[in-house]
Amino acid sequence: MKNYLKENRWYILASFFLPLALMVIVYLTIGIYPGSSRSVLASDAFSQFSNFHASFRNMLLGKQGLFYNWNASMGLNYLSLVSYYLGGFFTPLVIFFPNQLMPDALYFLTLLKIGAAGLAFWFYAKGSFKLPDWSRVALSVTYALMSFAIAHSEIIMWLDAFVYLPLIILGINRVMDLKKPTVLFVSYLMLFLTSFYMGFMIGVFSVLYFIARLITNWKLYKKSIVPYGVTSLLAGFASMIMILPSILDLRANGEELSQISTFKTEATGWWDFIAKNLIGSYDTTKYGSIPFIYIGLLPLALCLFFFICKKIPWKNKIAYGAIAAILIASFYIQPLNLFWHGMHAPNMFLFRYAYLLSFLVITLAAWGWEKLDHENILQLVAVCLLLIALFAIFWGMKGKDYNYLKNISLYITIGFLAVYALVLTGHYFNKIPLKVLSVLLLLLMCTEAFINSDFMVRGVLKDWNYASRSLYTQPYPSIKALVDETKDENKTFYRMENLDPVSSNDAFNYGYSGVSMFSSIRNRHSSGYMDQLGFRSRGTSLNIRYQNNTLLADAFTGIKYNIAKAKNLNKYGFKKTSTVGEYNLFENNYELPLAFTAPRSIDKLQASPNDNLGTQTQLFNALSQEQFQYFQFLPMTQVDTKNAIVTNAGNITTITEKQGNVAKDVSWRVQVPANTQAYLSLYPYDFAELESSTATVTANGQTRQAQIGISGQYYDLGYYQKATTVTFTASFYGTKTISFQNPQVLALDTVAYQLAVDKIKDNGVDMKVGNRSAEGTVNAKEAQTLITTIPYDEGWTAKVDGKKVDTKAFQNAFVSIHVPKGKHKVTFSYLPKGFIAGAVSFIVAIGLFILYLRTLKPRETHRHS
Repeated sequence: MKNYLKENRWYILASFFLPLALMVIVYLTIGIYPGSSRSVLASDAFSQFSNFHASFRNMLLGKQGLFYNWNASMGLNYLSLVSYYLGGFFTPLVIFFPNQLMPDALYFLTLLKIGAAGLAFWFYAKGSFKLPDWSRVALSVTYALMSFAIAHSEIIMWLDAFVYLPLIILGINRVMDLKKPTVLFVSYLMLFLTSFYMGFMIGVFSVLYFIARLITNWKLYKKSIVPYGVTSLLAGFASMIMILPSILDLRANGEELSQISTFKTEATGWWDFIAKNLIGSYDTTKYGSIPFIYIGLLPLALCLFFFICKKIPWKNKIAYGAIAAILIASFYIQPLNLFWHGMHAPNMFLFRYAYLLSFLVITLAAWGWEKLDHENILQLVAVCLLLIALFAIFWGMKGKDYNYLKNISLYITIGFLAVYALVLTGHYFNKIPLKVLSVLLLLLMCTEAFINSDFMVRGVLKDWNYASRSLYTQPYPSIKALVDETKDENKTFYRMENLDPVSSNDAFNYGYSGVSMFSSIRNRHSSGYMDQLGFRSRGTSLNIRYQNNTLLADAFTGIKYNIAKAKNLNKYGFKKTSTVGEYNLFENNYELPLAFTAPRSIDKLQASPNDNLGTQTQLFNALSQEQFQYFQFLPMTQVDTKNAIVTNAGNITTITEKQGNVAKDVSWRVQVPANTQAYLSLYPYDFAELESSTATVTANGQTRQAQIGISGQYYDLGYYQKATTVTFTASFYGTKTISFQNPQVLALDTVAYQLAVDKIKDNGVDMKVGNRSAEGTVNAKEAQTLITTIPYDEGWTAKVDGKKVDTKAFQNAFVSIHVPKGKHKVTFSYLPKGFIAGAVSFIVAIGLFILYLRTLKPRETHRHS
């Protein structure tokens, strides 16, 4: 091994550093580098992934556990989140970066993964193809910088898959040719531990590859069926330590399979294969995109050469062509397309398996390159000329569906194909020696990959925008200082939220327990009930937001602190306690603890559908055993407009702009009674028309802005101890027209609110939490139900005085138990369901694989022909 690395060190280094260096240059051209003004992540992914990685660093430092995260939207199965977002062997490197500099950490991780993908492909090429050494490096560069990888580079968790894919195929080759399964076992295991999502796609593809290779030489390879099957199954069972808890979590928390509604996929056209093989072909990674399949013009030409070369058996062409046909058909046939996504329709970033076709193209290209010699090199030249003709014909017939393509893409593509044809022709006429040809093709392929990557990155910049790094780093010291201050002052569990958040996932980064979150891994049942309580979490609950709800919601969820830029929060019960930088800390006197007792009859409580105020009222009265009326609506009068035409039709109010791209302002006046917290209620008539519309509400010099579609409907107008006439303004921006169910002013009776909270507090149970546990003491005057605001999950177990009791899902959302009369110690502990079985499977499978290795006798080398 030592001699192998020494002999190939320059090729190994080149395959790693060349794609990495080219990507650095691309980033530098648009101003991305450590400490620059821009992050390597696009705007929507920027804070999400930075915060997730910050939480992983907190876990490595022992500040939180691996199994449960109290900071994730009330509390969440963290192992499941890790398996989707944070798996991989690069992620632990974040420990070398402080949380404030997580954008820089992700910059380095992105580059490392791109370089590692090139390196992995070089090892695959070295062990699989008889090619000149620099030709393998050239293929490695084009693989690492394929369009799919760069266009989706902000989805950093997917980049690991491109490292393991070539190693898995190399492992299959070694099982079939050498009867050596170690590379396959380790690669499969690393992939599945890294990402069950990408693991599914690559798993299916690798099985298809094995079958195809089996067909090419049945007599020789039929003996590899058992070794491959055993190795694959043992790797799969070993990976259950991550996959099993994740799958059970997704199934238990309401994930549903997508329904097949059409036969053909949307937006795809018959010219897509040609269009997306042009250099710089970027449409979008949002809805309406077509697959990113470009992996280089020479690999594409060599792939086509594979199918016309007479030296390659027809069985090979049919077997591997069938895989290509399946992948291409999947782009057009919706049932097949959904299958590759695990029967779950993707939320943007469509055709997430398209890189498999790119990998197949470059693999077939390498086999074609093996058979390229002086006799048939002109056939490859002819293929290059044919591609020039195809691109030209497409350009003349492309129509409006491909308006995103620019003329420069066609010119560069034809130019490179012409140069490749000239270079190959020069070699045919002995003008260019073989060694020079390899280096020349390396330079051309690197240049082509660099140009295409630059187009991809600029496409992401235009499509999503690379967010300003300072948005993440600048607020960090002030917010973190205030969060740490609250930790010093509290020994029992509490929650807090930022009214001026950096992102919806701030709690991960700053290490506090909150409500807001955006994540594909979430507890949909608890988020669904929170939506009924007024925390907006529509549809599949990818989003849940704290902003724009009432004091009752604050109290129930245990919000003890608010952070805000406002110097005076004007929120009943909240008192300013500290200031750091431009942020202020406000403490709530009426927060409820993590748990509280209530009569057993509360188990039968039913939420009021589509009535969050009714649900809040019902819940608080059931917990306090009172019959208060907390809310009333107040009449208001429109007093002014600016750039707005307001029309009313029944219960619908429509606001239309006069001048485009200018905010629409409407002012109202309302008489607010004494002891009232007032809110403007804005409920959209049609969420589909909102796009990214924002509402900015100003009252008494205090301004709050929110994205209408993802935040709650109650915009705070302030607390009034005395009867007051209030004039306020709502400013709407983002669409020409916006409609609401008639806006109203909501009045919360703070006297009734305080009395109810005090009653519930009398039955409260202060809980001390650990990484995956919570405990406290209950003193019940009679047999009661102990309700917590811990999201219900089957991984929770409970004990009363050391004896296990059944857990129940209060409102199908929160953990609750029955407690007998008297004083009792209650303990809750969490372990992801399926983890023990998965851990046992992991140990047993690895043990069995070691035993299996000892039974094998390696055979002599046989290369694919």
